[in-house]
Amino acid sequence: RQKKWKSSVSTQAKMPPCDFVPEKYESYPYERVRKIREQNIAPSLRTHYKKPLLLHQGHMQWLFDHEGRRYLDLFAGIVTVSVGHCHPKVTMATQKQLARLWHTSNIYMYPAIHEYAEKLTSLFPDPLKVVYLTNSGSEANDLAMFMARLHTRNFDIICLRGGYHGSSPYTLGLTSLTPYKHGVANGFGCTATMLPDVFRGPWGGSHCRDSPVQTVRKCNCTEGVCLAKDQYIEQFKDTLNTSVPKTVAGFIAEPIQGVNGAVQYPRDFLKEAYQLIRERGGLCISDEVQAGFGRTGSHFWGFQTHGVVPDIVTLAKGIGNGFPMAAVVTTKEIASSLAQNLHFNTFGGNSMACVVGAAVLDAIEEDGLQKNSEDVGTYMLLELAKLRDKFEIVGDVRGKGLMIGVEMVTDKDSLRPLPAEEVGQIWEDCKDMGVLIGRGGLYSQTFRIKPPMCITKRDVDFAVEVFHTALQRHVERAA
Repeated sequence: RQKKWKSSVSTQAKMPPCDFVPEKYESYPYERVRKIREQNIAPSLRTHYKKPLLLHQGHMQWLFDHEGRRYLDLFAGIVTVSVGHCHPKVTMATQKQLARLWHTSNIYMYPAIHEYAEKLTSLFPDPLKVVYLTNSGSEANDLAMFMARLHTRNFDIICLRGGYHGSSPYTLGLTSLTPYKHGVANGFGCTATMLPDVFRGPWGGSHCRDSPVQTVRKCNCTEGVCLAKDQYIEQFKDTLNTSVPKTVAGFIAEPIQGVNGAVQYPRDFLKEAYQLIRERGGLCISDEVQAGFGRTGSHFWGFQTHGVVPDIVTLAKGIGNGFPMAAVVTTKEIASSLAQNLHFNTFGGNSMACVVGAAVLDAIEEDGLQKNSEDVGTYMLLELAKLRDKFEIVGDVRGKGLMIGVEMVTDKDSLRPLPAEEVGQIWEDCKDMGVLIGRGGLYSQTFRIKPPMCITKRDVDFAVEVFHTALQRHVERAA
C-alpha cells in the first residue's frame, strides 16, 4: 500500500484572538446530519470540501463548527455576509421587528418599506430613485430583463461570457458558465459576447485594470490609451452587427465578475459598451449583487468605479447580510412600464427584510466598512501579489477592495489552468489551517476571496501566511 504523503512544511500562522465564546453544539450528531443530507436534501445543493463542515455559529468574520473549531471566513456565505455574521446592530433591529410585525404584503402601507426605500435610493445618483424589492438576486435579474424588454419593446439582451446572473430558467440565458447550464431550452433572446478578460483573453497588458495589482502580461500602451480595450470593443461591435437585430432591449454586466473569479475589464470598456447599447435603443443593467455596498472600497457601487450610470441596477446578497432579500433600482419612467399591468411580489419588501436592509446600511456607515474594504483589501491584494511573484502556479492576483481573485495556473508561460484536483488540495489545506476560501472560474481554478467587510489587517496576515504554507506544501507534493 502507498504510504500517506506527509508534508515537512508546517504553518507558523497564528490565528488572531477572538473573545467570542460559541454556544455548545446540541443538535444532531455529524453522521446523522450527513445521512439526512443524502436522503432528504436535493443533491443539486452540493457542499464544499471532502468532509463537509458542519457549522453552527457565526460572529463577525468568524465561523464555528460543531466541535467548536474556529475558522476565518473569507467567502462570507458566497459574498453575502457584508457587515459580519450576527452583527449586533442588525441582530437587534431584527429582533425588535420580529416582535412587532412580520408581514402584511404591499396591499397596505407600513413604515419599514418607506423608510428603507428612501434610505436606499438616497445612495444612488439621479435618476435612479425607484426601487422594486424582491427576495433573491436571480429574481432581481429576472425582473430587470423583463423591465428592459417591456420598456424598450425590444427583446434581445447582450451579456458577457463568464457572467453569472442567476440560475432561474429566465436568467440562465444571461449566465454564461457551462457548469450552471442544463440541457433544456433557456436563454432565448440572450447573446453572450467576448469577455474582456485582460489575463486570460487574447488581449491585455500591465496597465489595464482598476486594481492595485496588474497582470504579468506586458503591453506597449501609452498614457490614456488601452489597446486591449479597443480590441474588446471591436468584438462587442461585431456581436451587435452580426448576432442581434438593429435594436436591442439591453446589456447586463457585473462591474467585476464574481463567480468567474473576480475578472476585471479594461478601464473605459463599460463606458463605451454602454454608449453602443444606448445607440441601439437598449438599456444598461449593472448587476451589483456581489460588487455593491462598498465592497470595492473606492465607491459604494461597482458601476461608479467605471464612471457610468446604468438604467437599471440589481442588488442582492450583501444587501441583507444573509437575510433573503434583493432589489431592482431604476428610473421612474422605466418602473412605470411595469405598472401598466399587475406585477406582484408577496414577500418582496416585507417588514422584516426592510428593517434588516436599513440596519445593514447603518452598519456599513457607522463601522466605516467601505473605507475598511479599501484599506484592508488593498493591503491583501499587495500581500497576495508577493506570493504570485514567488510561486509559478499563482498566475494572477486581481480585484478591488475586498473582491479578490487568485487564479492558479500550471505555469506562467502557458497560463493553463491548474487542474481542479490540485487547486482542491490547496483549498483543503487552507481549511484545515482555519481559513475558508471560495472557488470560481470556468475550470474551478480561481480562489475567490470576498470576506465580511469587517476583517482586519491582522486577519489578512494570518490568511496570507496560511495560503503561503498551502502553496509550499503543493510545491513539495508536486516534487
